[in-house]
Amino acid sequence: MVLRREPTARQVRLGAELRRLREAAGFTAIEAAALLGVNRVQITQIESGLSGVSEQRVRRLASHYACTDDQFIDALVAMATDRTRGWWEEYRGLLPTSFLDLSELEHHARFQRHVAILYVPGLLQTEDYSRAVFSSRLPELTGEELELRIQHRKARQRSTTPYEAVIHEAALRIRVSGRATSRAQLVRLCELSEAEHVTVRVIPFDLDGFASASSTMTYLGGPLPKLDTVVRDALHGTAFIDHEAQLDTYRTSFRKVEGASLDPGLSRDFIHRLAKEL
Repeated sequence: MVLRREPTARQVRLGAELRRLREAAGFTAIEAAALLGVNRVQITQIESGLSGVSEQRVRRLASHYACTDDQFIDALVAMATDRTRGWWEEYRGLLPTSFLDLSELEHHARFQRHVAILYVPGLLQTEDYSRAVFSSRLPELTGEELELRIQHRKARQRSTTPYEAVIHEAALRIRVSGRATSRAQLVRLCELSEAEHVTVRVIPFDLDGFASASSTMTYLGGPLPKLDTVVRDALHGTAFIDHEAQLDTYRTSFRKVEGASLDPGLSRDFIHRLAKEL
């Protein structure tokens, strides 16, 4: 079988889940290989996402690992047999792989949640706002790279997956460009907050005793809670977090942030007032 040169985040996740099942069952890679009649290297390649795995083999491994969660096994099978070639594939080789991985995860997500501290979330940005944000990146992007990122972001915005954004007032007030761009962005936020699949909440500066909104995060709901993913951006690149203990921490964090924010109606009024100030 031809090995993948660059497995996607979803393919890597499938392999990681199979490895976790194996380790929880107390099997070594050599023992798992014997169950399938393959060598240890092939098991390692499957568990790293470098090699695909059939439905039959996923179910056989799950059975040997004594996994009795049928819904979980079915979800792994769906990941293993998915042959979707999404719109994001047209950007392969043109944009960093993390951009494509995020698009694929968003495509399969049941819901999305976002906490924004410094910038309006990408899925809610106007084109001018996106252009200003991307233009500030270091090292500087070429004109072609800039346009590719903007077009990719606009394509992501076509999603109708249930989406909830909790945005700190700092992100609403920071002017990534001129006054007109900021005002247009706030007006657009008000419009999007009316969409059936979008919920926007605001954390105002004058909220007393609140320190939970200290970092940005994107939370993507998988087919089952244990297959959720948290996406974090850092200077060294994008991190995809999927360990259950970490996921539970981020779930708790989001609940605290959400609980301390204004309700959607008051948030819309708040954004509208900021737009009028401009």
